Amino acid sequence: MLNRFFPSIQKPIPFEGKQSKNPLAFKYYDREQRVGGRTMAEHLRFSVAYWHTLKGDGSDMFGDPSFFREWHKPADPLERAKATMDAAFEFFQKLGVDYYCFHDRDIAPEGSTFAETCRNLDVMVAYAKKLQQETGVRLLWGTANLFGNPIYAQGAATSPNAHVMALAAAQVKHALDATRELGGENYVFWGGREGYETLLNTDIKREQQQMARFLHMAVEYKKSIGFAGQFLIEPKPKEPTKHQYDSDAAATLNFLREFGLLDHFKLNIEANHGTLAGHSFEHELAVASAAGMLGSVDANRGDLLLGWDTDQFPTDLYSTTMAMLVILGQNGLGTGGLNFDAKVRRSSTDPVDLFHAHIGGMDAFARALLIAQRIIDDKVLSSFVAERYGSFNGGIGARIMSGKTGLADIEQWVLTQPAPLLQSGRQEMLENILNSYLQ
Repeated sequence: MLNRFFPSIQKPIPFEGKQSKNPLAFKYYDREQRVGGRTMAEHLRFSVAYWHTLKGDGSDMFGDPSFFREWHKPADPLERAKATMDAAFEFFQKLGVDYYCFHDRDIAPEGSTFAETCRNLDVMVAYAKKLQQETGVRLLWGTANLFGNPIYAQGAATSPNAHVMALAAAQVKHALDATRELGGENYVFWGGREGYETLLNTDIKREQQQMARFLHMAVEYKKSIGFAGQFLIEPKPKEPTKHQYDSDAAATLNFLREFGLLDHFKLNIEANHGTLAGHSFEHELAVASAAGMLGSVDANRGDLLLGWDTDQFPTDLYSTTMAMLVILGQNGLGTGGLNFDAKVRRSSTDPVDLFHAHIGGMDAFARALLIAQRIIDDKVLSSFVAERYGSFNGGIGARIMSGKTGLADIEQWVLTQPAPLLQSGRQEMLENILNSYLQ
């Protein structure tokens, strides 16, 4: 086992059960425990976000870096990238996760030219492949950073400059090659700059057509190289742009449907993006799942008192339980997983805090998995929901939904019936039931 950057952690984080007082032990995540026919590891498919965990330095929009990692010290960019990757795989092993995710610019530095940048990525992909083989850790998904470089300030796929769009396309091509080489099970598109600041200089129709063409080119290239991974789009409503074209799950689904892309993509739902869009985490999951399009999850949370993407670790048991009810309800995430797109707080300066943060998030979802499975097994919610919609199982409800009757016939039926009764939705009762399982 790698043992250079986290010497205080000498072995993988153990499972010790809920009675344990050890802060560096799992209380609920027992990776081999079987729940509903699968192990916890198979259900949850935890992944570490390379960018926050290994590249994060505590800086935010108001302040400079507040911590300095040992692996950030090498002066040469490629040596620094290799040290960071060594730290990454040491962390993955000691935490006991099976997956990680990255942007291309997370793992490899940009060079002075695009060609040099591509060579840097090739070097680091070979290095990552070696470490994956040595440790057994796999790539959940890769993606291209099409938002960090100032050239993308006015968009990447949606840039008004065709040369910039072409650069973004070339970057995605290379990132796809890297993801395929590393056996990535998915590839994510996150359009952080794909939106606009003002309509005074924006042609919305043209920009959406550009984004659609960009994605179609990616689909075509995916087929040409035989990449079997799932394409994912990650919705986000704002920040850094004011209006983004993939603002939430419903808007993204509509975009995919309008441009003939629905068969090629699923959604990667992030909790904090959902709340920024004015929705709950579970709402965004449910919308994607109802359409058969929930592919993966970025597991984090926001601070409702702050108006930006705070990317905090998920520790709210109510939220994680609601999320797991949706995920279990669709029989899992397939090739997707629960990626901790989350960062330690600015004042959490010690490298061991990275372990504390991930342990908390993993335990929150593991406990939620156990609770959600019990709720499903006991049918305390599903039986009520089924009864609530029971009038559509026969009679006028069945005839309406089968398409065998129309407005004129329905009017004649209504005229012969007494007025309908408003039946209680029993919201408070159901909330009490859910709370009883959270104890």
